[in-house]
Amino acid sequence: MLDDELKAILACPACKGDLRFEETRIICPACRKAYPIRDGIPVMLIGEATDWTPPPGAAGGPSR
Repeated sequence: MLDDELKAILACPACKGDLRFEETRIICPACRKAYPIRDGIPVMLIGEATDWTPPPGAAGGPSR
């Protein structure tokens, strides 16, 4: 797990947006990219990011 100091300084490299932290990835809801965390190290490279879609009904997700 990432420590709080690191979480406080990280921003999305694509849009500089705020991030959401999960166990195995870091999500940028603003530009909808997910960055992997490998062996406890965040890989914050745009080329390593995958597309992310919010779950239905979640804040910022598609509405019905």
